[in-house]
Amino acid sequence: MADDNGNVLDTLEPGSVRRVHLVGVAGTGMGSFAGMLKAAGYEVTGSDENVYPPMSDMLRTWGIPVSTPYKPENLDSAKPDLVIIGNVIRRVNPEATAVRERGLKQMSFPAALGSLFLERSHSVVVAGTHGKTTTSSLMAHVLVEAGKDPSFLVGGVTQNYAGNYRVGKGPHFVVEGDEYDTAYWDKGSKFLHYRPRTAILTSVEFDHADIFRDLPHYEATFEKFVRLIPQDGQLVVCAAYPNAVKLSREGCKGRVVTYVAKEGAEADYTPRNVSFGAAGARFDVVERGQVLGTVELPMGGAHNVENALGVIAAARGLGLSFEEIRKGLATFSGVKRRQEIRGEPGGIMVVDDFAHHPTAVRETIAAVHNRYPERRLWAIFEPRSNTSRRNIHQEDYAHAFTGAARASLKVPERHDKVPVGEELDVRKLVEDLKAQGIAAEGATDVQTLVDLAVRESRPGDVLLVMSNGSFGGFIDKLLAALKARAGQGA
Repeated sequence: MADDNGNVLDTLEPGSVRRVHLVGVAGTGMGSFAGMLKAAGYEVTGSDENVYPPMSDMLRTWGIPVSTPYKPENLDSAKPDLVIIGNVIRRVNPEATAVRERGLKQMSFPAALGSLFLERSHSVVVAGTHGKTTTSSLMAHVLVEAGKDPSFLVGGVTQNYAGNYRVGKGPHFVVEGDEYDTAYWDKGSKFLHYRPRTAILTSVEFDHADIFRDLPHYEATFEKFVRLIPQDGQLVVCAAYPNAVKLSREGCKGRVVTYVAKEGAEADYTPRNVSFGAAGARFDVVERGQVLGTVELPMGGAHNVENALGVIAAARGLGLSFEEIRKGLATFSGVKRRQEIRGEPGGIMVVDDFAHHPTAVRETIAAVHNRYPERRLWAIFEPRSNTSRRNIHQEDYAHAFTGAARASLKVPERHDKVPVGEELDVRKLVEDLKAQGIAAEGATDVQTLVDLAVRESRPGDVLLVMSNGSFGGFIDKLLAALKARAGQGA
């Protein structure tokens, strides 16, 4: 029904539209959804302002035309039956304004996903502050390897597949459940549209300070989420977060199963004999006190052992055998920008990771340090998200770089969503790191950090680059400069 927000729909029959246009198509979720719509037989177009790899490459590969910048004329060429508005789009966006003025049918991405795909599937939703992309990708891969032919839609580019989605014929649909808001007219979390029947809740720590007031406000949206799981459903929750377990047990009508990476801890699924090496992690899986067997996971870090245990617990609930699960874990190739080795010019390894919350930064550094204990680890971090730019986690960041020999930090530019006086103090953070014996510095521009890394890195170093954005093309510039230096015999 049309109102001040235009002709917004909550539900839609899959066969009632043919041409779909996505405004904000280059975001990881929107871009992969565009690919999925195309694979499902829709005619798909999109528009955006900033389009950069890997999503720009994916959209080109999928044959989805992208118009830039946002303007009403994009709708003239697209001639859409339905417009999907991304959550980064503000009400004043010229294209969104034209959609309202023309009375075009429009939906949020989560509502469209729920209505067009999840309504008729066994929805497996992976939610939580940390590890959503890796865990959902791993869950989907285990189902594929077990012959279940699932569909999936995740927020990162999976290395095992052509992109971040798959359209299968099986009953399961694995989706990464984001707690961020849905659209300018719908400030509820995306995952509230995802109809979970099986869910994994990896963690609940305060995040997204731009839209959530505090931890209780943040927890409240997860409370709503777990209440969506039906009585015959299953919620798998990480016991490392007692608040997540509490809200799960209090709100979920279905079965609640726990897991944790700490050996000997109280949970339904725990590891035993955990070891890490250059090839990744190896551990025994203990199910309610009984050892199922040993798994090999080609990823490092205790956090990834935990992610794998969540997948194991959910997969067991879906009826998979331990052998089926073991095969899926062993053949998982990871996700782009999750401890992804981008190159090693001149013996200097460059690793790309999406980490931005202090817990993710800490766990990623620990994982890479454990994987390459003999190599000097240099962490290069861009606090880019609305939360990481703030001083709310100032003290947590000060203790998040343990394991790094050196840390270089990008000083965030001013952002209209971060109130004056609440900015992360990079100068203080640098001093706190130095006090711990970690060499540290900050810089206001990307090129300064590139020049520093090229000038002072040496063979054997691991340069771990962490950002939840493009970091101003930092990695591509760094690799090009390191290759040039190596070519000169330096």
